[in-house]
Amino acid sequence: MAKHREALPTLSNDIFITDGGLETVLIFKKGWNLPCNAAFVLLESSKGRKALAEYYQEYLAIARKYRIGFILESPTWCASADWILRAGYPENTIVDFNRNAVSLLRSIRDEHEKNGIPIVISGCIGPRGDGYIVDNRMTASQAESYHYKQIQILSNTEADLVSAFTVNYSDEAIGMASAAKALHMPIVISFTVETDGKLPSGETLGQAIQKVDQATQNACAYYMINCSHPAHIEKALVVGGSWMKRIRGVRSNASIKSHEELNNSTELDEGNPVEFGEQYLKLKSLLPNLNVLGGCCGTNHLHVEEICRKFVKN
Repeated sequence: MAKHREALPTLSNDIFITDGGLETVLIFKKGWNLPCNAAFVLLESSKGRKALAEYYQEYLAIARKYRIGFILESPTWCASADWILRAGYPENTIVDFNRNAVSLLRSIRDEHEKNGIPIVISGCIGPRGDGYIVDNRMTASQAESYHYKQIQILSNTEADLVSAFTVNYSDEAIGMASAAKALHMPIVISFTVETDGKLPSGETLGQAIQKVDQATQNACAYYMINCSHPAHIEKALVVGGSWMKRIRGVRSNASIKSHEELNNSTELDEGNPVEFGEQYLKLKSLLPNLNVLGGCCGTNHLHVEEICRKFVKN
């Protein structure tokens, strides 16, 4: 049984941290070969599961140090039907990969809950297509049908919620939220923005959030922004609006490069962790309900700890 599904602690004013850029750390720092950037493949072996557990341990140590909550995000961002096939696995393995991912997180939570910090398990899902490019665009109905299966699998685990990351157009977000609503599963939608602060679809962040809320009767528990540099996120927020109160989380890239530049990069751009923490404080001044903090591409435990230093101090 899920521990926090009926009352998400992230909806409080308490600070929660997440991990950083899982895939970029595993590939560039740990030397893992991940087909299609699919971290779920590590669940196949004891060595891989150990690597995942050790990865999360670094962030849990930070949460313990600062006495703040932690969100264990499953390594299933691309463990949906199409991506399973792209990574070279039969479509029916979608069940075991998603279940085993949450099972691993449950065992980690069981080990660390005794330290007194609240730990939330999130079932991670991602877009059907490229997170940086709006390709194979779906209607909201098509998106609901596609994402329903993965969300259904996660709903039958101990995941407290589903978090959809790097969503780049509103119709897919509506489909994701509708599927989760039908399954009585809390969901968080995390949009990504380009250097101009707009979604890759050309929609403004405000337009996308308002469209999803209107179409789903506020089905999302809250919204996040990820896979964009804080400076690009800031451009999305300067216009203001009541929709900004719906945003509780940010998981930024370390690099200020555009999505296209990052796609073409052969080296990891880790930015400056100290500046990264300072930039999050600036985002907090724009987002009154911001309390879920973590990293995305190029970030690691150093970036997340700098965020903690700034937020706990201030």
